[in-house]
Amino acid sequence: MLWVDYAIDQAGPNFTVKGDWPGEVMGWAEDGTDKQKENVLYKPGDIFKVNEDGWLIKQNVNDKKS
Repeated sequence: MLWVDYAIDQAGPNFTVKGDWPGEVMGWAEDGTDKQKENVLYKPGDIFKVNEDGWLIKQNVNDKKS
């Protein structure tokens, strides 16, 4: 999947990905309801490790979709 039209907001060593509305990349609908989108970029509690090619590899071993 190719995600487009998103902005990365960085503060020191931390960053977030911003969509057209708060929570969009985590699957929230524009009206603020929880988890309306089928494909999400990440969700609270996700853990990633960056490999040598710059890919973020999801580390959540207990997630069924990881």
